[in-house]
Amino acid sequence: MENKYKIDTNENKAFLHENAQALLNFGRQFPSPGGGSFYLSDDGTPWKDHIRETWITSRMAHVYSIGTMQGDAGSRELAAAAVKGLLGELKDKEHGGWYAGLTSDNAVVDGKQCYAHAFVILAATSAYLAGIDGAKELLDDALRTYDTFFWNEEEGLSCDTWNTEFTVCDDYRGLNANMHTVEAFLAAADALHDEKYRVRAGRIIDRVLKWAEENSWRIPEHFTSDWRPELEKNKETPDDPFKPYGATPGHGIEWSRLIVQWAESSRKAGSLGDPGAYIEAACRLYDRAVQDAWNADGARGLVYTTDWNGRPVVHDRMHWTLAEAINTSAVLYRVTNNAKYAEDYAAFLKYLDEEVLDHTCGSWFHQLDEHNQLKKTVWPGKPDIYHAFQAMIIPYGKVEVSIAAGVKEL
Repeated sequence: MENKYKIDTNENKAFLHENAQALLNFGRQFPSPGGGSFYLSDDGTPWKDHIRETWITSRMAHVYSIGTMQGDAGSRELAAAAVKGLLGELKDKEHGGWYAGLTSDNAVVDGKQCYAHAFVILAATSAYLAGIDGAKELLDDALRTYDTFFWNEEEGLSCDTWNTEFTVCDDYRGLNANMHTVEAFLAAADALHDEKYRVRAGRIIDRVLKWAEENSWRIPEHFTSDWRPELEKNKETPDDPFKPYGATPGHGIEWSRLIVQWAESSRKAGSLGDPGAYIEAACRLYDRAVQDAWNADGARGLVYTTDWNGRPVVHDRMHWTLAEAINTSAVLYRVTNNAKYAEDYAAFLKYLDEEVLDHTCGSWFHQLDEHNQLKKTVWPGKPDIYHAFQAMIIPYGKVEVSIAAGVKEL
């Protein structure tokens, strides 16, 4: 295995640094005149007839806020543009909160998504740490809106979707939005030094771990309004682009990393004693997901979904799953010193370099089929750089600190 794939080598550090910079360069054309993020095409040029979505705009604000703190030339202006979009064209000034998005002719996309609002919090925390104008206003508004409409204090979980007017809440409950809520709450706790949000993240995590343990460490994704798992949801349409059937190994991997971050940060804050039980649970989630998904069908890569016995269902390789595998293998190596995680990390980076990095047009291919050929059914183009960029930063960050706060401390 080449040194550039091996954690803690100078060659690996250089490989990640070079690719992080390349990603920042790739995404620079995202801002629309109003600040909302254009969806990016294969070569990074704006796809102007696509919806300008709040969650993508938030991701770009987050990434370029980190770029600002790293000293990247031009990142401050780009982060400011995205914050402008979140305070401006994407903000619902009548009903509160943020539209799901705007069409190319500025029509509102219906619905208010927990997923998108969690990313607004993440964006605002990073922009606040980077000193972007308007970021504190955005953060205060995002937390207030989230507390009013999405967070359920009694349940210790968040609902998923409202109508645009915030008058009707959909019965569906999902863990994807709650996962990114944990990410956002940990970032808010670090940025504002407010432990309330770290405690909330822990409440979500405790519920998720119970469901995971009941299902052989495969996490249910879909739930009824009273939080009963719907394990067979969309079994007849298993590749549903928003609510696929079965377990999603990439989410098991991502939850693993967030659990480690929460446990170690809670230990540091004095609200948790020995984090060992949570670290063990994080390892179980990661190990199950990688066992089920990695090279599971005769070709390299991580399959997108499996059934409840771990058999592949949707064989596509999504770039975000690989990004989270890179992140989490590094984080687990840091907290366990187990060489198998370092070996996984090297294997994932080798696969990234040989199959997923687009060495011609830049960024990462977002969707490959089971033969590692380009596929565009779910992710045409390369809409944002959030997952890929974070995967070039997290392996050398502090495990107990959210990414932007960690960069700020350097």
